[in-house]
Amino acid sequence: MADELAISFDLTGTAAVVTGAAQGIGQAVAVALAGQGADVACVDLDAERQADTVARVEAHGRRALALGCDVAVVMAGDGQMDPEDLPALLDPIADGAADYVKGNRFLHPAIWTAMPASRIVGNAALSIATRVTSGYRHVFDSQCGYTAIHRRALAAIELDKLFPRYGYPNDLLSRLRVADMRVVDVPVRPIYGPAWRSGIGLGTALHPMPWVLLRSWTTRLAAQMLRRAPA
Repeated sequence: MADELAISFDLTGTAAVVTGAAQGIGQAVAVALAGQGADVACVDLDAERQADTVARVEAHGRRALALGCDVAVVMAGDGQMDPEDLPALLDPIADGAADYVKGNRFLHPAIWTAMPASRIVGNAALSIATRVTSGYRHVFDSQCGYTAIHRRALAAIELDKLFPRYGYPNDLLSRLRVADMRVVDVPVRPIYGPAWRSGIGLGTALHPMPWVLLRSWTTRLAAQMLRRAPA
């Protein structure tokens, strides 16, 4: 992946900061920037894989700085996540009150005018179901992907076992509950422009979501029963 991304402009004398630089797209961007003359600060939670990115940057004759971090944030590039909401996501973790913070568009007053009615209905149904399957009865807007998570929460769950596609937030909540992680909802602005089109339809709600919810629910119950069982 890191050898496939091409950047065709001169960056000599500049410095770049790349988050998620230990692998995948982040590593590819870091190496491509170095190939065009930039020094690169590589930020990631994974120090071992991060070392490989640093070596690849230095192989281009550029300086590389490996930086760790305590919190990972998901802010998608689809224009539906307002950067001004980011401090609200980070504050509960910085204050020591949460391990995982997720956006809840239903706490924002614009929800009823900004979000399409079909999305409100579908999201509400999945949120109610996820309250049951995850065990977090205070959370809502389960499908909101605008999130922040502390590294201790990431270390407490098996990331490789998370459902990898639409439905992963629901699965993640159940696994966080098993690990006794503190989850907090904060208001975030719902953004749906006039040209907005969703790639998620009724077919997604019918499959694989019921299976994802059933799996996450049974996995949580089984893990909690095993933990309570006498040694």
